[in-house]
Amino acid sequence: MVLQITQRQVEVIRRHGAKDYPSECCGILLGRASGDRKEVTEVVPLENLRRDPERAQALLPLEAPGSESERNRFLIDPKDQIRVEKEARARRLDVLGYYHSHPDHPARPSSYDRDHAWPWYSYVIISVERGEPKELNSWVLSDDRSKFDVERMEL
Repeated sequence: MVLQITQRQVEVIRRHGAKDYPSECCGILLGRASGDRKEVTEVVPLENLRRDPERAQALLPLEAPGSESERNRFLIDPKDQIRVEKEARARRLDVLGYYHSHPDHPARPSSYDRDHAWPWYSYVIISVERGEPKELNSWVLSDDRSKFDVERMEL
């Protein structure tokens, strides 16, 4: 698969990562899939629900709350997920994937990312070092869920 994304859309992700640093940012990628291409038409920035630990813990408990926080985990509010999906469907768009930042860590998926991902979807990860957006990569989870593969991006 190839993820087609504009430089302007990449900049939205980069700005979101910088704004939310040192927390992880997160959002949804909308667009259309055809054959081996996914064309992003919209980047939807969302709030990381992990910034509200009590509410986030009630929805999806962290295994180690003392060492896990919004700095190394994100959670999209299910209400936001449903709202964005409904609005996308009304406009004949698909959810192509998600993006999030890795504050002070590389732009590659963690084992936690793998455990919470689905095959086919694009997972764009941006590294944000000391508040500065750096490397950005897209990944796709293999069908057997054993690993992520780098997804080629066309700007």
